[in-house]
Amino acid sequence: MDTNNKYFIHPSSYVDDDVAIGDGTKIWHFCHIQSGARIGKDCSFGQNVNVGCRVHIGDGVRIQNNVSIYEGVTLEDNVFCGPSCVFTNVTTPRAHFPVHGVYAPTLVREGASIGANATIVCGHTIGRSAMIAAGAVVTHDVPDYALVAGVPARRIGWVCECGRRLGKDLVCSCGRKYTEHGDTLAILP
Repeated sequence: MDTNNKYFIHPSSYVDDDVAIGDGTKIWHFCHIQSGARIGKDCSFGQNVNVGCRVHIGDGVRIQNNVSIYEGVTLEDNVFCGPSCVFTNVTTPRAHFPVHGVYAPTLVREGASIGANATIVCGHTIGRSAMIAAGAVVTHDVPDYALVAGVPARRIGWVCECGRRLGKDLVCSCGRKYTEHGDTLAILP
């Protein structure tokens, strides 16, 4: 534990200058947090996580082992990133024509979950409380509460804010109720 702050960084991890880390955050083995990154409170980073320059990560985010979050990616509060999920930040990468800081932004909205080994192609938004299945390849925006799977990822259903898959009546066993409007879902008051 750092005596001047209320977060934990494992001694095998490296944190560059000009990084902000919120109270209660835990950064485990072999992580690298690059310059300009902003990390909220009560986050947990598993082994071998790389956070790129100027990445913004909200409060309560859980990032499992072997995840790289490249510059241009923003994770809002309470996002879950499963083991070895992948973010990209360049739509047409070429080793001999580097983009030098021109990245397609990716936004992962509050409460979304990304399964193990899923790939998030840059330039898209993953909606609130959406769930990306393990191994899916996201190539377009994902609506709030959508459950997507496959290559490329397609919506196969809806999920509740609590994470349970919704039936046709759009009522969750937790008590939340939803209404569908075309390709979107909204929670009822």
